[in-house]
Amino acid sequence: MSPIQIVYGKAFHLPVEIEHRAYWAVKQCNMDLTQAGVARKLQQECLSNEAYENARIYKEKTKAFHDHHIRKNDFQEGDEVLLYNSRLRFMPDKLRSRWEGPFKVKEIKPYGVVELFGPKSEATFKVNGYRVKKYHGYKLQRELEVFLLEDSPKEGEV
Repeated sequence: MSPIQIVYGKAFHLPVEIEHRAYWAVKQCNMDLTQAGVARKLQQECLSNEAYENARIYKEKTKAFHDHHIRKNDFQEGDEVLLYNSRLRFMPDKLRSRWEGPFKVKEIKPYGVVELFGPKSEATFKVNGYRVKKYHGYKLQRELEVFLLEDSPKEGEV
């Protein structure tokens, strides 16, 4: 069976000299399956190593980007802080602040836990450090001012 017949699938006769050259050309191609398998394994290993390296570089850059945006809260015991109220409300007040407080820091626990106590009650509670921010002394108005509107004078009355 000639190499040309293998390629095209037809019985084909070539002159002996051309057939001999075609045979040697096919033989010179890497037809040794063991060598081809080893070469392919090396190629796959190089590609997988490159993929692992690219994934490591991507993770390092992503971590650096996210770490850059992390707020560093350095609270001390006795600091006044505001607490973020994250309760789900179906109809929240648009202009009402979700920050409550001020509370005082009683103790700083490891892993970002902050123990707080309120100014009115001495009961303490623990919250995540990301839910608190420093209080800079602005007084929130707790009292409402009430304005009574008088009825407009009717015609004839002054």
